[in-house]
Amino acid sequence: MPRATNKAAAHNRKKKYYKLAKGYWGARSKVWTIVKHHVEKGLQYAYRDRRAKKRTFRSLWIVRINAGARANGTTYSRLMHSLKLANITINRKILADLAMNHPQTFATLVQQVKRG
Repeated sequence: MPRATNKAAAHNRKKKYYKLAKGYWGARSKVWTIVKHHVEKGLQYAYRDRRAKKRTFRSLWIVRINAGARANGTTYSRLMHSLKLANITINRKILADLAMNHPQTFATLVQQVKRG
């Protein structure tokens, strides 16, 4: 007697993978073994990069703050130290936004911290 398999469950499992592989090119969206591999690898990248994105954005903010600080006659390091001494708690995301989109406000903040 042949081995019984649960075809409905297997089909649903495969359907889930094929849905995730929608938009992949060629065999990556058509052939089961390749679909399985690429979907799993894609999910690994997604998991890893959700964490890496936070590091990437922090470094981008630091670069933008440093550019704004240098345009106002100081450096990132000195600016952050001065902000801490002045008890101004403003995060890097907001500082970077000020430096890029509101340079006058950022310049005012830098001058205020320089004086104090």
